Amino acid sequence: MQEYKNRVEAILFTTGRFMDTEEISRLCGIASIGMIKEIIEELKKDYETKQGALELLEENGRYKLNIRKQYGYLTTKLLSDCELDRPTQETLAIIAYKNPALQSEVIKIRGTTAYDHIKFLKENGFVISEKQGRTRLLKLAPKFFDYFDVVEESLKAQFDEIDSKLKHEEQETLKEDKSSVSTDNEGLEIDIEEPPQEESSNNSPRDEMEGIAPEDEEIN
Repeated sequence: MQEYKNRVEAILFTTGRFMDTEEISRLCGIASIGMIKEIIEELKKDYETKQGALELLEENGRYKLNIRKQYGYLTTKLLSDCELDRPTQETLAIIAYKNPALQSEVIKIRGTTAYDHIKFLKENGFVISEKQGRTRLLKLAPKFFDYFDVVEESLKAQFDEIDSKLKHEEQETLKEDKSSVSTDNEGLEIDIEEPPQEESSNNSPRDEMEGIAPEDEEIN
């Protein structure tokens, strides 16, 4: 039992993110979900008893081994040595938005200087990569979520919300453009097939004005 317990603890420590019991079971090689739940409960009690720097968090049936808030300043201090400059942040934002992202796509968007950004991000543990055909597949590493204090699911939800807002704004802009074109063209109907009417003294002033366009009217 202790061996299984050590496996679960090692997986939670290594990934540094929230995982459900099914994923923990698969990564640990323990088929019984019931046993996984039992081990997690024991680990929670262990960390509560130890009163150490780590704690086992639970969120909607998902679990994560995390540093207690009172020791978070130490993590911040350690990470401050690798502050990201603006260009590198922008490259990281593209990777985070697509996650996972093909390196070739990131380079196409950000230019060849992004190779240096990606190298820096990999060396400092923000991004991991694996071979994918003739390019590489870039993924966010656990350190990214710890550094920016964001949960993976929360990050996806934020990007989905931004996408939704942008699409809504585009639709509203298209509606406004169509409405503007319709208003500008209103009343500019010209019949070029019907021959001009001959002047007649029997016509009323209103009849004489119909069908005559202003001389300076420009129609695009």
